[in-house]
Amino acid sequence: MKHVLFPCALFLATLSAPTMATEAGQWYGRFEIGHSDLKLSVDGLSADDTDTAYGLRVGHYFHPSFAVEGFYSILGDRSLEGVSFDMDAVGMGVVGKKNFGADDTGFFIAGRAGAQSVNTKLSVDGLRLRERSTKPYVGVGVGYDFDHHNGLSLNYDYNKADLFNADVKAQTLTLGYEYRF
Repeated sequence: MKHVLFPCALFLATLSAPTMATEAGQWYGRFEIGHSDLKLSVDGLSADDTDTAYGLRVGHYFHPSFAVEGFYSILGDRSLEGVSFDMDAVGMGVVGKKNFGADDTGFFIAGRAGAQSVNTKLSVDGLRLRERSTKPYVGVGVGYDFDHHNGLSLNYDYNKADLFNADVKAQTLTLGYEYRF
């Protein structure tokens, strides 16, 4: 899936390049909250769980269709009967966006991709494992910009991390509110 989403994000970043709109050069902040599907796999065995995901993104639109952003996301934080699992990420990436309404407002599609530092922690009956890994991430979104300052979006992101010999994945589906200033 990431082999498809990354080229899509780059393609979206190049759309609508002929003119620079008056809103180019805007900063933005976005808060996201939603659902996270966590999967831990090691030596053919796997465990799945779901949790709430939160994210805060801050970025800068250099063009109405292209931005660079940094973020912090809590991808999962679960505790059940002696087992605790935590996954959070800090990263930077690019965003491509295509608005279909007049004056760069209205409905839009977006793609994002970049690199993130993922902190993964697992604790089982007092035994604690923790690892930080640097991995790529990809995401897509659809939404509506009400004006040049306010927008809502539905976003899907694919995140991956390592926890020693285990592969850890978090797929998030979030609702985001973006304010541009």
